[in-house]
Amino acid sequence: MASYNPVDSTPSREQALHALYEAAELEHCLMCTYLYAAFSLKSSMEEGLTAEQLDAVTRWRRTIVQIATEEMGHLTAVWNITVALGGAPRIGRSNFPLDPGYLPAGVVVKLAPFNAATLQHFIYLERPADSSEPDGEGFAPERVFVRGVDGPRLTPMGLDYDTVGVFYEKLGEGLRKLADTHGEAGALCGDPALQLSDAEVSLSGAKRVICLKTALIAFDAIITQGEGAQQHTEDSHYQKFAGIRAEYQALLAADPSFAPAFPAATNPVLRRPPRPEGRVWIEDARAIATVDLANSAYGLMQRLLAYTYAVPTQDSDKALALDLAIGLMHALVPLAERAARLPAGPSNPACHAGVTFITLRDASTLPPGPSARRFFCERIQELTDAAVRLNEAGDARTAAAASIFSRLAQQAMQGFDLSRPVPAVAAPAMSAGTPAAQPAPLASTQDGIEQVDGEKLTLLFEAKRCIHARFCVTGAPTVFLANVQGPWIHPDTMDAERLADIAHACPSGAIRYERRDGRPDESAPPVNLAATREAGPYAVRGELRLNGVPAGYRATLCRCGASKNKPFCDGSHHDIGFTATGEPATGTSTDALAVRNGPLHIEPQTNGPLKIRGNLEVTSGTGRMVARVTSTFLCRCGASQNKPFCDGSHARIGFIAD
Repeated sequence: MASYNPVDSTPSREQALHALYEAAELEHCLMCTYLYAAFSLKSSMEEGLTAEQLDAVTRWRRTIVQIATEEMGHLTAVWNITVALGGAPRIGRSNFPLDPGYLPAGVVVKLAPFNAATLQHFIYLERPADSSEPDGEGFAPERVFVRGVDGPRLTPMGLDYDTVGVFYEKLGEGLRKLADTHGEAGALCGDPALQLSDAEVSLSGAKRVICLKTALIAFDAIITQGEGAQQHTEDSHYQKFAGIRAEYQALLAADPSFAPAFPAATNPVLRRPPRPEGRVWIEDARAIATVDLANSAYGLMQRLLAYTYAVPTQDSDKALALDLAIGLMHALVPLAERAARLPAGPSNPACHAGVTFITLRDASTLPPGPSARRFFCERIQELTDAAVRLNEAGDARTAAAASIFSRLAQQAMQGFDLSRPVPAVAAPAMSAGTPAAQPAPLASTQDGIEQVDGEKLTLLFEAKRCIHARFCVTGAPTVFLANVQGPWIHPDTMDAERLADIAHACPSGAIRYERRDGRPDESAPPVNLAATREAGPYAVRGELRLNGVPAGYRATLCRCGASKNKPFCDGSHHDIGFTATGEPATGTSTDALAVRNGPLHIEPQTNGPLKIRGNLEVTSGTGRMVARVTSTFLCRCGASQNKPFCDGSHARIGFIAD
């Protein structure tokens, strides 16, 4: 796994970690180069594409981003194995382009826009061991060299390999020998609670490594899915890139002027480099500001990912840091796309800019605790302020990034020690009666929530969450006056206890209340439930936390994919004719939970499912048990073949949602 032949000798733990650090950097670099090419692709007919070409390019971008996401899964698997060996994962990497010797001579890694040569380079990197695929034009190594040395060495050194798949095969063999030497428990002695699992992130590689078998399965999955897969392995990275190449060549044959991407820079940098060969210095002021913000988001993402591996699963900081890291990646996307559409500057007039993916000098974790939380809050706010300034130009992509940064800053402030006060509105007490017999109650509206004060309780109504279940207007017709002009909520026309029960029946949580008579406010239900409504939404009850923010005890969440008010249902399932059974089959996860209540964290994944963390019983619409879980992913694109659970169909159909 270092300066030895791992088939013939046993690596030390230090050498094993050194090899895993290289694997992590390799996966990290591949992910960045794939994303860079995807960001350079055009996205509209206004950018010079025909309808047929746009359809193809949109699919290519989706496929390349999917491959990059799978590389992130490979990276997570490598990090988990590193932790299992007792090490800290390698989060950072060397900046682009890599110096000769950092990787084998045949593994050239640099940022380049999408074109025929870049695509061929990707195919070459992902090629099977028995492939004769050539490398892309312009990707020949700067010089040919050999990294290995003869004889044993205590000092860890890199080894040579022809393909990435061969590299992983050597890593697996070295790990077997390490386990033979120290025993399985002695070799894999790290704390599993520090790893990332599929309960925290929806990545194929996010599986805890607890024994030699699980480590080897992780290596095999990386080889099978991507680097080093057999030539005819379906759905491998090699096959996906080859499929893009075939379609690209056909479109070029039909239209030789077809240009699917902007001419983004090859190896862009943000300052005049001391070694300018093979690099493009970005000079345009707008491009500099855009790339600078994107790089800062990328750097903070690395710090947050490192932090997730420094705190155990039971620490709430772990999930929050991970969510913020993923959110920053989503903020980086529109900035990177914007950079590829801006000029690099007068020194390179035929070239556009591009995000440079500058990495921090040291991306290792901050010491867990209050100081780290303060750092994260401060830094996200700094990025938010910069995004607001950048958004003054009015570009749609920078506006989208600014919106994401703002949400993340709020999420960080809410999750890391800080709270947002809700001002109370005082009102004089009024006697009970009918609406016509008394003055209108004092009402106010803040953040879209209408607040009406009665004598014994205050009613809160949030219109955007209402699904018109009509429990209010039919159960309390003197309190909730439908289709009237002026004041329509009159809390004092009904007994407060009965009115509280009406509020409890509201499935969407649009109606809530606060007691003014000293009686207890609504409390969390004793059992957290998510019911699947026939051809309709999820009706969720529990102590709800939506993206880390308290969201009451009741909500109806979209599962058809069409709501314009995601993640909440807005009735669009009726408009699109959504069909889905409210009586899914009972699954295998039905063992009784030790605890049935507690906080229920709901985190809608960008362009993906609802991530649920907490004790939850998933039921049919009639209340029959479907599953008992402590973490799961519920479909919200409407296309899963395993409803109510996600099966990855959102990626297949190109589902779009914040």
